[in-house]
Amino acid sequence: MVKKQIRSKIRLLRNDLSTFQLNELSKAIFNNVLKLEIWDNNMFHIFLSIKDKKEIDTSLIINYLWANSKIISVSKSNFYNYTLDNFLLQKDTRIEVNSWGIPEPVNAVAINDNEIDVVFVPLLSFDKMGNRVGYGKGFYDRFLEHCKSDVVKIGISLFDVESDLIEDVHEGDIALDFCVTPHKTYIF
Repeated sequence: MVKKQIRSKIRLLRNDLSTFQLNELSKAIFNNVLKLEIWDNNMFHIFLSIKDKKEIDTSLIINYLWANSKIISVSKSNFYNYTLDNFLLQKDTRIEVNSWGIPEPVNAVAINDNEIDVVFVPLLSFDKMGNRVGYGKGFYDRFLEHCKSDVVKIGISLFDVESDLIEDVHEGDIALDFCVTPHKTYIF
């Protein structure tokens, strides 16, 4: 399958989820994330969930990170050059939804990409090689290019692997190290 086909299919599956189902799937993913051997790391990047797109509820992971005194960064999207700027997320950080529906920090402290140890990557789907299908603008691929070479890249997906191989992967796509779903964790 190609990315466009996968995006369409997964968007339909997400739209069919009830709030209850989404919450239960988010809890199951969180429980599987807890089993990863990543907790010795200090700085974690995570995305803030876009509720209208029925993304996994990342607040469970965020609260766990805070409870364990980890440093958290979140991003602001730059739609002029499709890049992400990263900022410290603290309990008092003000969050506003931008014109694209994306929650973002306001007046937060900037973080350098190369300081981040673990990145939780949003996605719609992934294949058995760790390639992912995002929303199609390449924000996270550009961001991951600037992270240190040993940054741990963890996709979190509401659904298990969609395709053995995504047919239209290109050289700028950065593969995941792990992908956590409600049912299992894939290691690449």
